[in-house]
Amino acid sequence: MAIKTTDHLVPHTSTLHANAGQKVELFVREHDGTPSGPPGNREAVLMLHGRSVPVLAGYDLQHTSYDWSKAIAQSGYDVFMMDLQGSGRSPRPRMEDPCNVNPMQQGAVTPPLSGPRTASYPYLLTNSQTDQDELSTVVEYIRAKRNVAKVSFIGWSAAAFAMGPYAIKNPGKVESLFLLAPIFPPLGLANAPTLPVSGFPTHVLTRVGLDNAWGKELKCTGQRETGMLDVVWSALMENDPLGSTWGPIQGGHPAGVSRYRNFVTWGWNKTAAGQGGVLGGSVPVLIVHGEYDFTANTTPPSPNPVLDFHVPALCAAINGPHKILVTVKCAGHSMPWEEQHKNLHNVSKHWLKHTNVAGKTEGRYEMDLNGTISPEP
Repeated sequence: MAIKTTDHLVPHTSTLHANAGQKVELFVREHDGTPSGPPGNREAVLMLHGRSVPVLAGYDLQHTSYDWSKAIAQSGYDVFMMDLQGSGRSPRPRMEDPCNVNPMQQGAVTPPLSGPRTASYPYLLTNSQTDQDELSTVVEYIRAKRNVAKVSFIGWSAAAFAMGPYAIKNPGKVESLFLLAPIFPPLGLANAPTLPVSGFPTHVLTRVGLDNAWGKELKCTGQRETGMLDVVWSALMENDPLGSTWGPIQGGHPAGVSRYRNFVTWGWNKTAAGQGGVLGGSVPVLIVHGEYDFTANTTPPSPNPVLDFHVPALCAAINGPHKILVTVKCAGHSMPWEEQHKNLHNVSKHWLKHTNVAGKTEGRYEMDLNGTISPEP
């Protein structure tokens, strides 16, 4: 099936403290798998990134069979992917200054820094409300442009902080919710702190840091294809032209860093997830995570409840009956870049079409390396 790809710049009035009230443009890529279909029959899907990976590196990875967004579009869906401010190709206010990098990471951006510097913008960049504001803008853009009442959500990792609460507040606009490795603190903050929160706006990820974090979750032979670290790092650098010029000189070139926003979250905990019975009720929910995901399942548990994450606890907190949890064998938090990616694509496509797993709309299951799904022991 022919796929029509279009990049959109969606107008938005920023609610970030860093550029409050300014007119900005949010980056959205569309893979339209229904270009010849009647407008009324379109099915729109919106994919949202997590904390540190821009949307194109996560969902639109240009390498063999790893492009998740196109796999869905080829099944007849109109797929949109968005970058929030502070990530990827959307605006990154206050992130151009290396002094605004996490002080503990400033050594990774030398030159131009040769030692710790005081942040010129001493606050966190984004928060739960600003993320939901931007998500709302893009949802309304899709609904108007494609004449659809509802949009199906796919979110990876920290995307849950925006997509979960948004779906609870706007069930009439969300067809279903697919959460991969959702970050969920059962005892997370219920209410907003005093804003803006003091700190710094920018974290950076180095290639070594990516390798170390990913490596801790590689427990099976062949779990990650040879060379995938280079593929992913190249995609991250492509989506951060400025960050790619930072870092110590290695082989005559900067090592590069991938910049990502520092943020504060609230309103996503066991009380919120069960609110009104919306999740698992009018909004069906599928949760998928890897058996070796130690990022979304804090191992060992954190003594700080805001940083103590548990995927199964999210399933338990959802009150509605239409909810499914699938644990994927030989997979970690970076499943879209691992050998299980094809099975991940297939289960997401089946969910979008049928909103069930193995014919069931409730329960806990396991998926093996062949993609076979069976009840959890």
